[in-house]
Amino acid sequence: MSISHHQTASGRPLRVAPAWVGGARSTAADDPLLPVREAVWIWSVRRYARIALWALPLSALLLGWSTLGIDTPPGPLAVRLAAGWCSTIAMIALAALLAGARTRRSALTGLLVGLAGSIVLLPLAALPAGVAADGSPLAADEMRTAAMVGAAVLGAGWLLLGWAVFRSKLVNPADGVLLMLAALSIGAGSYAAKPLPTVGALLLLAAGMGLAWTGGRLIPRS
Repeated sequence: MSISHHQTASGRPLRVAPAWVGGARSTAADDPLLPVREAVWIWSVRRYARIALWALPLSALLLGWSTLGIDTPPGPLAVRLAAGWCSTIAMIALAALLAGARTRRSALTGLLVGLAGSIVLLPLAALPAGVAADGSPLAADEMRTAAMVGAAVLGAGWLLLGWAVFRSKLVNPADGVLLMLAALSIGAGSYAAKPLPTVGALLLLAAGMGLAWTGGRLIPRS
């Protein structure tokens, strides 16, 4: 017995929400249903986005902990690297969540800009202040400038993602406002005057909790 690519294993018609998942539609004009292979891919992306969004509040907690100056067994570098790793996962998940929104282009741009800032910051994270990397053509002051530029680019990426959340009409726009406010602290990096980094981490935590909770409750219309 063969199963149609427009049906589930039980033989029932397979229905998804093309507008929610980013405008995916069937190629046949007289058939509004999607093939099974397309629906499986769409559902996988949606499930990843819902689960991975919880990396955003986790990143905010780690970032806030690193700004308090409390000694931890792994060390401050390990905490900051873990925060950056969770932040990268959250950026990808947020862009995936907004793939079906009208602000998907802004979300994609914010993701690419944020990843560029993370790439610049990653090699400089382990360097102590006032120390240049061995074999690097940049001096210590230039290393500091490069780190500030990387932090500013990363903050710009989060700013674009916050704007995409605010205009998406898919989740709570207040979370977008909180994300844009947190982006200002992220863009300032570790060079911002205290307590701005801690306040930014709290704003990021509030935005992350709201986005993760709302994204986990989103259900496409049948």
